[in-house]
Amino acid sequence: MSKHTLDIRWQQQASDSFATGEFSREHEWLLDNGDTLKASSSPSIIAEPLSSTQAIDPEEAFIGALASCHMMAFLAIAAKRKYIVTHYSDSPVGTLGKMANGKTGVSQLTLSPKVSFSEEKQPSHEQLQKLHQMAHNSCYIANSVTTKVEIKPYQ
Repeated sequence: MSKHTLDIRWQQQASDSFATGEFSREHEWLLDNGDTLKASSSPSIIAEPLSSTQAIDPEEAFIGALASCHMMAFLAIAAKRKYIVTHYSDSPVGTLGKMANGKTGVSQLTLSPKVSFSEEKQPSHEQLQKLHQMAHNSCYIANSVTTKVEIKPYQ
């Protein structure tokens, strides 16, 4: 099995009042390729200016990771079955709610992938549903969480 890493860095700002909870949640993710990604808490959870709308938040990252994993699994499965995918897009929506353990979490994630295929071989509606189910079952991120994932593909 493989390991996956990144570095996360936060630095107190001069204007922060850490003891009272009035501190910036902006921080950086240093990726293994050397890129830096600005990150923050979600402004819908901790209001600006302590959070930033210009940065990715953990909920977006989680939703993006699961949707991206689903897409990559879908593309691999489609290729093995000789479907030629010409376009794939999605606008996933995650909802915070109570989990089975009573804690708040991303309780629901809805994927709405739009997939275009070359005209040579088109999957039926049932085949498309099966491709998405196989992708979901193959996705490492989906296999790692208890979030309910609903897939509503449209063509």
